[in-house]
Amino acid sequence: MRLVPRLRVAAYVLRVTPDGVQLLVFDHVDHPAAGTQVPAGGVKPDETLHDAVLREVAEETGLHDISLVREIGAEHKPHPETGQPRHTTYFHLRTPAHTPAAWQHTVTGTGQDSDMRFACRFVLLPLPAHLADHQDALLNRIDPTWTTRPQPIQ
Repeated sequence: MRLVPRLRVAAYVLRVTPDGVQLLVFDHVDHPAAGTQVPAGGVKPDETLHDAVLREVAEETGLHDISLVREIGAEHKPHPETGQPRHTTYFHLRTPAHTPAAWQHTVTGTGQDSDMRFACRFVLLPLPAHLADHQDALLNRIDPTWTTRPQPIQ
């Protein structure tokens, strides 16, 4: 029996400031072991990928002043805990420079994440370490200099 992969989307929301290009990330306030992530989640039945990524960003961060730039690519890999197959399509999105640098948001919607609290913030690219589940894997498709180069432990 072949399992059908779960369709997902992930968002690289960028803003440009005088300090450089920054990526929107978040941490689970109540579950810090989940690691730093970008907005991502499942695609609802009859929902386009574009609509899904905009919805996920709004639900998980509260941001609505975002614009879709383009689809970056997709990856097929199993969920790190369950091993269930997933197909995740990544998108490049933009938000204005005046978007706050950091805030806390309680997830909206009716999904599994509903009522979770996320600490959202922008971080300068390239990242100093990989995101949870290597969600940063396709950042270099926007700009090759954004390949994550983890810093050695001092």
